[in-house]
Amino acid sequence: MPPDDGAAPAVLVCGEALVDVFDAAPDRPNPGGSPFNVAIGLGRLGCPAAFLGGISTDDHGALLIRRLTDAGVDTRLAVRTDRPTPVARISTDSAGHPRYEFQVDRTADTALTPEALPATLPANIQAIALGSYPIAVPPMADALAALAAREGAQRVISIDANVRPALVGDLAAWRQRFGALLAHATIVKASDEDVFAAFGPDCEAATLAQRWIEAGVSLVIVTLGPAGATAFFGGASMTVPGQSVRVVDTVGAGDGFHAALLSRLHARGLLERGALQRIASTDMDDALRYAIAAAAITCSRAGADPPNRADMAAAGFR
Repeated sequence: MPPDDGAAPAVLVCGEALVDVFDAAPDRPNPGGSPFNVAIGLGRLGCPAAFLGGISTDDHGALLIRRLTDAGVDTRLAVRTDRPTPVARISTDSAGHPRYEFQVDRTADTALTPEALPATLPANIQAIALGSYPIAVPPMADALAALAAREGAQRVISIDANVRPALVGDLAAWRQRFGALLAHATIVKASDEDVFAAFGPDCEAATLAQRWIEAGVSLVIVTLGPAGATAFFGGASMTVPGQSVRVVDTVGAGDGFHAALLSRLHARGLLERGALQRIASTDMDDALRYAIAAAAITCSRAGADPPNRADMAAAGFR
């Protein structure tokens, strides 16, 4: 376990790490996985972060560890295993929207079990970020549910719904597990596509967000693609428009948004349960604009390639 010192990470990101293989470049695997991308995004933005998840000892796993380390992410909580690295095969349509096929049978991500959880976490970890298919697919789902239940009373739990129907299978079971996590969540981030995929095309995002707020969540954010994002918090809501950008593809855009949101809240001293319960509209507007800009930069690049601090400074953010 990492020592409990001043260098301990502010955000612990939990879930899968895999390689993305694009149809257009099958010989060039790219490190990926939604939680992995969030950890990379946090590190690049200067927010202290650690990664908890199964990572293979194979060549792809070595690539994943190297990419995390290069971004400044603490990898000491990674669960190393000789099971192979999971693979996501990706094709994109004319608008840059990805379509995924996953090879995850008996792969390294399944090494994250309840028994593999660290007995305690460093006190300096302020937030735990969860998301993607691990919140619904055992044994990872059981591990993450146990971690959220154990830590939710004292740390921010941020959940990205990020529904993967091809992997989670039974959406009713996904909704049940997701609903159980809400009892411990402080932040929930979902895309409008996630809402429609999990709850049906007739579901109103605002109604759903209000339901989550009533369940105890302090902040709900629904991203709207090029239209921006809407935040629901403290009995209020606000929408910030998107940024115009030449889209290469949208792979990792939501992860870039999630990382930038947590990074900005951390930088402003707001990544704390009490602070989020009373967050001011000006601070919310700032965090949304920062996250939207990060997502736009990610969309302007091929694959999941979130921005660093220099990129954000060039976009006008300090």
